[in-house]
Amino acid sequence: MGYESSALMLPETLQAPHLHHLSLMGFALPIGSRLLTTAVGLITLVLIVGNPHNFFQPNTLLRWLSFMPHLETLMIAILSPVPNRDVERQPVHIPITTHITLPNLRRFEFREAVVRRITVPRLEKLDIWFFKQLTFSVPRLLQFINTTENIGFGSAKFKFSMDMVHVEVYPHEAEMYALSMKVSCWHLDWQVSSAAQIFHSLSQIFSTVEHLTLEHGVHSRSSEEHSEVDRTEWRKLLRSFNNVKTLRIDDGLVEELSRCLRLDDGEHPLELLPELQELRYTGSGNTGDAFTPFIDARQNAGRAVTLVRP
Repeated sequence: MGYESSALMLPETLQAPHLHHLSLMGFALPIGSRLLTTAVGLITLVLIVGNPHNFFQPNTLLRWLSFMPHLETLMIAILSPVPNRDVERQPVHIPITTHITLPNLRRFEFREAVVRRITVPRLEKLDIWFFKQLTFSVPRLLQFINTTENIGFGSAKFKFSMDMVHVEVYPHEAEMYALSMKVSCWHLDWQVSSAAQIFHSLSQIFSTVEHLTLEHGVHSRSSEEHSEVDRTEWRKLLRSFNNVKTLRIDDGLVEELSRCLRLDDGEHPLELLPELQELRYTGSGNTGDAFTPFIDARQNAGRAVTLVRP
C-alpha cells in the first residue's frame, strides 16, 4: 500500500494482550482502538507513518504508551514533516498527570516535540531525525536527556554527506552510539548551521565529550557558493565541545576548519577548544601547513597541540 493511498484501518475491537512485538506501516487506528490499550506485554513497538494527517494526536499516543510498562524499544517514524507549531497547538487531554514514565525503555526514536511528556530513566539509545528547517528549538530535548540515568558521552562523530548531517555520540570506551541525530538538508553551510544550533543548545550535556570527529562526504548538490561555511557557525559548533582533547578532521574539511581555527585580532588562543591536546587530519601534500597558525598560537600560549596525520 503506498503512503499516499488510504491508510489501513485496523478494527476498533482488535485486541492482543499477549503480543510482544508489533510493527505497523501505513495504518490508521481509531481513537477508541483497544489494540494498544490491551497490548500490555509489548516489548517492541514500531509505527511508520507516511502521511502525518493520518496519524493520531501525540496525546492519544501518550495515553496508549501508558499501558505498556514493559516496553523496551519504541520507534515512531513520520516520513514527512509536521511543523512543531502544529504539535504545540494541540490541546492536552492526557488522563495521567503531566507526563508518562516508561521504566524499561532502552531505545527511543521519535520527534523532539513529544518528549516533553515522557520520562525514560533506563534509556540507553536515543535516535532523533530532524526535517529540513531553518531554526531549531530543543529545550525539551535537553530536559528529556537529563532525566535519563544511563546515557553519558565520551566521543562524538559528525558526518556531513550529500543530503544530511548525521551525528553519533558514544559513551566512554563504547563502540555502540547512545545518541544519534540526523538533520535532513543538502548544502554544507546549511548542515553546519543546523548542527551548530542544535548542539549549542545542548552543550551542557556534551561537557564530558573528549574525542570529536568531523567527516565529509561528497556534496554533489552543493555549489561553490554553499560549500564555504561561515566560520562563526563552525566556531559555534566547536564551542559545544569545550572539553575535547582529540579532534579528528577529514580531508574534505581541512581547509574549512583551518580557517575556523585562525585567531581573530585580540582573541585569546584558549577561547576555542581550550583542552585540545591532539589534532588529527587526513589529506595529501602539505595540507597540515594550514593548521600552522593555530598550532603556533597554542604553543605560544603554553598549551601545545600535537598535529598528527595518520
